[in-house]
Amino acid sequence: MAALLDKFGRPITDLRIAITDHCNYKCVYCRTGNEGALYRDLPIADYLRMAGVFAALGIKKVRLTGGEPLLRKGIVELVRDLAKLRSADGEPLELAITTNGHLLAEMAQPLKDAGLDRVTVSMDAVDRDRFARITRVPNGYDNVLAGIRAAKRAGLEPVKVNCVLLRGFNEDQIIPFGKFAREEGVVLRFIEFMPLEEDRVWSPDVVVTLDEILERMSEYLPLVEIPHARSETSRRYRFEDGLGEIGIIAPVSHPFCGHCSRIRVTSDGKIRTCLFSVWDHDLHAQMRRGATDAELEAFIREVVLHKEERHHIGEPDFIPASRTMVHIGG
Repeated sequence: MAALLDKFGRPITDLRIAITDHCNYKCVYCRTGNEGALYRDLPIADYLRMAGVFAALGIKKVRLTGGEPLLRKGIVELVRDLAKLRSADGEPLELAITTNGHLLAEMAQPLKDAGLDRVTVSMDAVDRDRFARITRVPNGYDNVLAGIRAAKRAGLEPVKVNCVLLRGFNEDQIIPFGKFAREEGVVLRFIEFMPLEEDRVWSPDVVVTLDEILERMSEYLPLVEIPHARSETSRRYRFEDGLGEIGIIAPVSHPFCGHCSRIRVTSDGKIRTCLFSVWDHDLHAQMRRGATDAELEAFIREVVLHKEERHHIGEPDFIPASRTMVHIGG
């Protein structure tokens, strides 16, 4: 079967499926604190069918997101069924989850046993009080730390920890996170703040850029850049003494759109070809109408063909995405 390509010749190999629009955190850079879930969740079986169709088209990696995916009943069974799928080349899918980690301690081992390969934990401070102010959840820090350690024990490695940096808010956590990565044996990834929050108050001034992160971290220990695949979103570095790795995802200051290999499905079954798309493509509507798998494949190919060339963050003609991040899926 022909590879799943867009009109720019980019192969699409990575699928992210949001399996719920609900979240148990209200992080200040993400949610206003007033809005909850806006879109309905689908039956677990529908997400599985979508993943199977995408796998037949050559998708190799599936990441479950939300909202907070560990809130979703049936997630262990979904992972077990996804682990039975094969990509078009006959290889098993690489399965991952992005989670806030609050429920991970008790679920890490069952997820690993079901076939999960890796986990990424979103965590924006390594200070308990700062963490509580960011998430607006008291006592969450200890739960997340326990979840990270449980994931390592279960073998869901490399365990990655994602931190979104906002100037004037948590940029002083850069060096503490470097120390945390070395002490806990996790791969740390800083993410530049993007205009995807519910308040829509994004400004370039609040972005802590890749260059600034590197400069600050070098005050702690020197970094050495290490190779990364062209389609990877993260620029990777290790500490000079070899202990610890960090990555920096820099869509604002160093866009990587030219090698994008990703596509997303929202919790209500809409395809999004880019985080900053201004429209959705209703895959689930096709399913409700009784479309066969072959018809769904044709629909997906047509949507992917018209994937955007790049985002336009910071440009005069930039139009905000039609959904905010929490309603797209990480």
